[in-house]
Amino acid sequence: MKGEIDHDVKELLSAALLSADSAAPPSRIVADLSGVTFMDSSGINVFVTAHKAVSRSEGWLRIAAAQTPVLHVLRLVGIDTFITCHPTLEQALEPWPPYCGRPGTSP
Repeated sequence: MKGEIDHDVKELLSAALLSADSAAPPSRIVADLSGVTFMDSSGINVFVTAHKAVSRSEGWLRIAAAQTPVLHVLRLVGIDTFITCHPTLEQALEPWPPYCGRPGTSP
């Protein structure tokens, strides 16, 4: 993903995360936010909805490489308490254990 995640792209993001053309959402999603410079509440809502959808099938959603302003928003609203935020894409792709991305915590 690149650019801004806001009201104008929320439907596209939701379709990309949840594979709108299939009946069941994927069981595992890694969202690489390294190219995202801004995210508003529209993006937050899409990630919460995607998290709920994959969690129903015991799957997971992870966020990777969010830039500082985006990570700040994720932490401010508490997304990082239930969606793991990884500092790199490589760490987000690791099978286990999930890393919470908060300073002072260990993998």
